[in-house]
Amino acid sequence: MNFDEFLKSLSKIKNIPLPAEASHFKMVPPFRRELLTQQKEAINKAKHAGVLALFYPDIDQQTKLVLILRNTYRGVHSAQVAFPGGKLEAHDVSLQEAALRETFEEIGVPKSTIEVIRKISQVYIPPSNFYVQPFVGISKSTPQFIKQDQEVEDIIEVSLRHFLDDESLVVRKVATSYSVDVEVPAFKLNDYVVWGATAMMLSEIKDMLKQLM
Repeated sequence: MNFDEFLKSLSKIKNIPLPAEASHFKMVPPFRRELLTQQKEAINKAKHAGVLALFYPDIDQQTKLVLILRNTYRGVHSAQVAFPGGKLEAHDVSLQEAALRETFEEIGVPKSTIEVIRKISQVYIPPSNFYVQPFVGISKSTPQFIKQDQEVEDIIEVSLRHFLDDESLVVRKVATSYSVDVEVPAFKLNDYVVWGATAMMLSEIKDMLKQLM
């Protein structure tokens, strides 16, 4: 989709009620649904993070969404696809500030070029005990990405058309913190399998955008 057309549709997104769990549950295996109902106490003790779903025009003025592939390391989110973003630090004035700061650190997009449109539903991630606040934002110019090699293996530029296409929805076996080789619903974007919390957030964004287009 042309970016100017996308912006006209996106201008209405602030007035749309958040689908929240109705969207999230599309992208979680059955055992995770049961866990979600038991996590209220854990959420109260969770660490906080902010992430950014950044849309922008490519050089042909077609709309893209950026994701990152995290490096392989000893941790629960090793080698997973995610939004740019990270944990709330003591010097961050808000979760939005944390999301913008980390976006600059991880993929080199300056805060001054980003307009945050709205926040969407938070997602709790049990393995790392993080309560994540996603934000939807835009850059009206084509970003010049700079990858932070220490944390980011690859920058993934996904076309809006590919993201919204229901053919991108798949079921894959993955190794989770709960079990080994569990079948989970996922997105397949640019040949990367996106599952877990990031897929839950993507599902809500997709459902909201489909209401506008």
